[in-house]
Amino acid sequence: MRVQGSEFKAQSSKFNREPGTWSLKLGTLKLEPGTRNPKPKNDIKDVVFLHGWGLDASIWRELAGQLEPRFRIHALDLPGYGAAPACTPYALTGLADAVANAAPKRCFAVGWSLGGQVALAWARRAPQQVERLALIATTPSFTRRARWTCAVAPRVFGEFARELAADGAGTLTRFAALQARGDGRARQVISALRRSLALCGEGMRPALEGGLGILHGSDLRAELPAVGQPALVLQGARDALVPPAAARRLAAALPDARLEIMRGCGHAPFLSQPERVAQTLSEFFDG
Repeated sequence: MRVQGSEFKAQSSKFNREPGTWSLKLGTLKLEPGTRNPKPKNDIKDVVFLHGWGLDASIWRELAGQLEPRFRIHALDLPGYGAAPACTPYALTGLADAVANAAPKRCFAVGWSLGGQVALAWARRAPQQVERLALIATTPSFTRRARWTCAVAPRVFGEFARELAADGAGTLTRFAALQARGDGRARQVISALRRSLALCGEGMRPALEGGLGILHGSDLRAELPAVGQPALVLQGARDALVPPAAARRLAAALPDARLEIMRGCGHAPFLSQPERVAQTLSEFFDG
């Protein structure tokens, strides 16, 4: 099924609320009441969050709660996750276009892992829409290639695909443990990941399989010089999936980027240190 913009927009938003208003509950996700924001409504910036492989938009709950009083939050389920319909073919450009159709006309983007690659493709294809770009645990290529050794071996994604076919739930649980590996607050990270995994159903298997194909096949290195928006590359120093060396090279290849390495963090620093990540994002968005 090919996703139409209006269809994806209607079904993909896990939470979307005005800053400073009472809580709004959509599906299983609920944000607590925010404090009143002194900014006029027109001055409040829209921030779009894009999750990683195997999880849905609920993973942003803690960080969104930190940022919500100052920004208008849009946490989107990528195609095939949550209530969002899948796209055909399941490719990075298709995901980027679906997000572009669902997002506000002008916004800031925050992408994590696979969501970071989607955000890069989106920013490249819609430079007038994406004003600023924050990339968390993101790499232009998850797979090891010629002149790109700061990545995982190609066979790893084949192993994940076989494990996913044999035991989907078990594979996601093991992947959650891998994302928490090395983090100084690993138990906190695993707990948050498991809460989000509990909201994900068997129906997202096509998106999981398609996402593995993207992680294995995507190489965005040649596109990075054309991503001219101000960018923040936020990286855990102990990330077991995206080596800090990849983040350094990503930041160096982007025309206008700064790098923030977070000590003691693994692949999901926004789960282990949400307050610090929220502060870093706020400062970056304020420009």
